[in-house]
Amino acid sequence: HSWGLDQYDIIEKHTQSGLELVEKYVKFVKERTEIEQNYAKQLRNLSKKYNQKRSSKDEPECRLSSYQAFLDILTEMNDYAGQRELIAENLMMNICIDLTKYLQELKQERKTYLMDAKKAQQSLESTYKQLDSSKKRFEREWREAERAAQYAEKTDQDINATKADVEKAKQQAHMRAHVADECKNDYAAQLQKYNKEQNQFYFSDMPLIFNKLQDLDEKRTQKLAQGYILFSDTEKHVMPIIGKCLEGITKAGTNVNEKNDSMIVIEQNKSGFERPGDLEFEDYSQGINRASSDSSLGTPKVSMEPWKKKTNNFWLFSKRSKLSSPVLAPFSTPPAPSPNGPPSPKFGRDPLSYCLKEINKTVKPRISSFRTLRRSVSHHRRPFGLSEDFGHLPPEQRRKRLQQKLDEICKELQKEVDQSEALGKMKDVYEKNPQMGDPASLASQINQTSQNLERLRGEQSKYEVIYPDGAYSDESTPDPSQAIYAEFDDDFEDEDLAAPIGKCTAMYNFPGASEGTIAMQEGEVLAVVEEDKGDGWTRVRRNNGDEGYIPTSYFVATKGSK
Repeated sequence: HSWGLDQYDIIEKHTQSGLELVEKYVKFVKERTEIEQNYAKQLRNLSKKYNQKRSSKDEPECRLSSYQAFLDILTEMNDYAGQRELIAENLMMNICIDLTKYLQELKQERKTYLMDAKKAQQSLESTYKQLDSSKKRFEREWREAERAAQYAEKTDQDINATKADVEKAKQQAHMRAHVADECKNDYAAQLQKYNKEQNQFYFSDMPLIFNKLQDLDEKRTQKLAQGYILFSDTEKHVMPIIGKCLEGITKAGTNVNEKNDSMIVIEQNKSGFERPGDLEFEDYSQGINRASSDSSLGTPKVSMEPWKKKTNNFWLFSKRSKLSSPVLAPFSTPPAPSPNGPPSPKFGRDPLSYCLKEINKTVKPRISSFRTLRRSVSHHRRPFGLSEDFGHLPPEQRRKRLQQKLDEICKELQKEVDQSEALGKMKDVYEKNPQMGDPASLASQINQTSQNLERLRGEQSKYEVIYPDGAYSDESTPDPSQAIYAEFDDDFEDEDLAAPIGKCTAMYNFPGASEGTIAMQEGEVLAVVEEDKGDGWTRVRRNNGDEGYIPTSYFVATKGSK
């Protein structure tokens, strides 16, 4: 089907409008592309903002499934953003760039056809002008011929005209008639030429050009339609991957296990502390003698003052500073006594016990005196040269961190041992085969490795000393086989007894069953040898000369005590 149009201006405007529609669509897709790119960029920035990954040491909650699920969602959103970027890239390549290139070809082709049409039209107009000119000339010459003929006839009838005049008039008329006849023939030829060219213009040339323009416009329309479809297909193409991203987010949610998270939190944060015992009723109506046990309840009372001395809040609700002492209230002082007598202090967690363990592994076979030992221990909680003993942590967490530190040191130590062995073998090879290398060139490396081994073994030894339950042991009580008190007893008897600094009266019975402690009976008067250093224990001496530690909260000071 042909357009069947002969209106050049209408066809020109129509095809121009089609090109402008392509340009408008390309601009539309470009703006859509910018939106996709900005959207993807914002999604990536959002994922990055909330995905500030930290090490598991700093963020224990990283192990929780809810936390990990959130990180998975951020990863999926980052992948999702990548698919939006892919949409933008494909829209730009397959629509904007492709259509823009095609548009340039269309414009050039259209321009060629329109120029051909213009030339044909100008040629027809030129032929018409020639026709019109020959026609007007023929008309003019014909009128002149008629006037000449009329003049010749008039002259011939004029009796006064000479024969020469008549002859001249006739010749003039004849000449004019001949010119007019030539103009007539020229006009007829021009007319024939124009009619032929006009026929060619309207029935051949212009229809052919218009058909080419029609074909061009239809191809342009078809190409644009394909661009419309690509606009949808480009996004459909990545939908399966986007669907997987969304499925990944759903999976992240279903992977959350609240029960397992709770177990992880418990495991990470259990302190190892025992729960406090019940507080006893204090009957002030029975008098102010706190040393007696004449209570209607038949159970000893314990003063709350030592607790107030430690902190104004219960330990469960108090904040622990990293700079605080490793001694943690209220377990640095014994709990209130039970009806069956006061419980034994937990020396597995007490600073005295940990110091004794430390000394048990590091001291020489014989120690000058237990008192000197105790005094030095109380002033040096942290072994010399140790950068971190994790004393600010609860026992269970401290044990884990020390275990972790020991594991790290052991790994480094193993690497250095392997390096040392390798260097030793290489040195042997060089010594036996000098052509392979100079043994002296390995001296600096061997020396450095030896220093590293010495340093790491020193650190390992120090951390094993302060490891709460002994090196790589899960037992909470000291190993009796490692006790050193048999040696203490020998030296202790040879030492001059220190002068007491005061006296105290026991408020409760204390069995003194743990190592380093001494038994006492309610109401017993003892000599204070060394005052409480802040850990809840005071060193005393009985009348028979025995010395040991008793809970500070189990006695009241009497005269002479500081």
